[in-house]
Amino acid sequence: MFTGIVEELGEIVALEREGDSARLTVRGPLVVSDAVHGASIAVNGVCLTVTDVKDDAFTVDVMKETLDRSSLAALAPGSPVNLERPVRPSDRLGGHIVQGHVDGVGEIVSREPGDRWEVVTIGLPADLARYVVEKGSITVDGISLTVVEARDDAFTVALIPTTLELTTLGRKGPGDPVNLEVDVVAKYVERLVAAGVRP
Repeated sequence: MFTGIVEELGEIVALEREGDSARLTVRGPLVVSDAVHGASIAVNGVCLTVTDVKDDAFTVDVMKETLDRSSLAALAPGSPVNLERPVRPSDRLGGHIVQGHVDGVGEIVSREPGDRWEVVTIGLPADLARYVVEKGSITVDGISLTVVEARDDAFTVALIPTTLELTTLGRKGPGDPVNLEVDVVAKYVERLVAAGVRP
């Protein structure tokens, strides 16, 4: 489990295609400092398993399902990526409950700069719109954000200077893809209501 509070802006060192899967090597000195084989690290919001650690980089295997549901296939050497290690049971939950299981890929629609912040509009797949509510939580490229406005085809978020400086959202523009994970609690509630479960 993650919190959506990005620890480090890493960089893709290599992306090797292997049939319908891929192997990613990512530079991230902070997150690799205590990483071991089998550890989980979220890369742009996608929970991946470490297969190798060398110097300040780690390697992960990415299966077809993950490539199909996320924007990881669009990465290339030099691409910046948001990195987060899993939360420890004793840590503060600074964002919200993030599983690292991407629900779909959205797209940056527009950016409106303010004095020190920006409002970003992100288009989303129609089947995810029902989980996005005003003042609710959403994960964008692994970043826990609060929804400012929710529409049927898009939502807006307001980015503070820290988010603009320390994450990929400070560098992405209209047309760029982003990984989206909706609030897991909303999905469970929907399932329970559909099944007729009452409290």
